[in-house]
Amino acid sequence: MQDDERCCGTGTCIIDAQGVCWCGQKWDGKKMCRPPMESTDVADTSEPPLVPKQPDSQ
Repeated sequence: MQDDERCCGTGTCIIDAQGVCWCGQKWDGKKMCRPPMESTDVADTSEPPLVPKQPDSQ
């Protein structure tokens, strides 16, 4: 598929009708671009963290 202007030059590009390659890059009309990175924040700040209860001192 190297004759396709969207190919990165490796000859392994498989680009669907939406311009998305199997490797995850997407055609923006001028060049192949990597998709924006998604946030990896998994912390849920809606509730305070759980703190283990300390045994009573006697």
